[in-house]
Amino acid sequence: QVQLVESGGGLVQAGGSLRLSCAASGRTFSRSHMGWFRQHPGKQREFVATMRWSSSSTYYGDSAKGRVTISRTNAKTTVYLQMHSLNPEDTALYYCPASRYFGINYPRAPSQYEYWGRGTQVTVSS
Repeated sequence: QVQLVESGGGLVQAGGSLRLSCAASGRTFSRSHMGWFRQHPGKQREFVATMRWSSSSTYYGDSAKGRVTISRTNAKTTVYLQMHSLNPEDTALYYCPASRYFGINYPRAPSQYEYWGRGTQVTVSS
C-alpha cells in the first residue's frame, strides 16, 4: 500500500510564507509525476503544480504561479511546495498526489493522479 503524508500547513499572516512537505511510504511504486493540488471548502480540487519525476521538470497552474515552487530532495524521498506572498485566497487544504500516467505530459486533472494523502490545511489570515 502506498501512503502519502502531507505536512507543513498552518496559520500564517497574509504576505507570509510556508513550505509544505510530502513524504511517500509503503510499497515501492513507479510514478510519472508528483503534484500539488488544493481544495477550498465546497469547491473542487484545483491544480497548483506538478513535477515530472524522471527529470524534475516542473509545470505550474495559474492559481499560484510565480508564488510557489515545487521541488524534491536529491534522494527523491520528499516533495516540497514552497509558497510565498500568501493571501487569504490561498486558504485551502493542500494535497500532494502521485500520478502513474506515463503518457500524459504534466497531468493537471485530479483524475490523472492515483495516490492521494489526507492533505495539510493552510490558513492565511488577513
